[in-house]
Amino acid sequence: MSAPVFKPQGGYRHRKDYFRALCWLAAVMIVLLLGLIIHEILTQAMPAIHQYGWRFITSSEWRPNRDLYGVLPMLFGTAVSSFIALLLALPLGLAVALFLSENFLPRPLRQFMRMIVEMLAATPSVVYGLWGIFTLVPLVQHYGGVVSRNFAWIPFLHGPAYGNSLLTASLVLALMVVPTIAAISRAALVAVPEPLREGAYALGATRWETILRVLLPYAAPGIVAASILAFGRAMGETMAVAMLIGNSQRLTLSLFSPSNTLSALLANQFSEAEGLQINALMYAALLLIILTLGTNILGELVLRRTQKAIGGGYS
Repeated sequence: MSAPVFKPQGGYRHRKDYFRALCWLAAVMIVLLLGLIIHEILTQAMPAIHQYGWRFITSSEWRPNRDLYGVLPMLFGTAVSSFIALLLALPLGLAVALFLSENFLPRPLRQFMRMIVEMLAATPSVVYGLWGIFTLVPLVQHYGGVVSRNFAWIPFLHGPAYGNSLLTASLVLALMVVPTIAAISRAALVAVPEPLREGAYALGATRWETILRVLLPYAAPGIVAASILAFGRAMGETMAVAMLIGNSQRLTLSLFSPSNTLSALLANQFSEAEGLQINALMYAALLLIILTLGTNILGELVLRRTQKAIGGGYS
């Protein structure tokens, strides 16, 4: 007697079609929402765009009392603080992901560490800012002074060391993006097929040889995606950066000097802005959107190239 063949009923097909239509509607609404946000910001920024043009990006002056606006120091602070944060957070987040995905620790301890990482991800940014004020600011001011006195010939380390500085904000940003890198990298490492691990061990590879030559290359697309998301979050972070970076509109190369970012500039000045200053701030917001979207697009291209290079990999 042959087994009965399952035939989906018409109601099931209709529900499937409705769900597909709902998914398409949600995707279109997200794109439309992004378009409306960009349109509104662009409309508000047009007076400043006509007034300043490219000088807004290349100028270092920010004087609301004279209607002189330039965001070069903020662009520099945004890029450098995010890059330093990613540079510090990527090795730490990847190490956490390895310890959470491999059997380096007993299972209860791994679960406890995973809970701690999730708690760090859920901690509000203002808490990071307060912790930075009471913990990192004195440390950077003290040890930064020692470093600047001995290595003042290095452009990034010269000058007096201020507690509220570009380095302090970068350190807090690094701590804030570690959970993002750890969580996504762990998912990529867990998704590695078990036969690859067993095959590597069968060929005589040690645990670290298996990790470095099999697991990490296979999980590279996921790790790249984690780095992109972490970099984007670091660029858009506001409250903790505004509390720690010093909010200086002066362009400086020293990591120990106060600086500023586009997001911190918007948070600090938008509530009291009026006239052309509002348009200049919206111009700065437009640049921040362009930076984040450009980073995501570039990251997507790198991700696809990485996936193609390893023959599919993590998806």
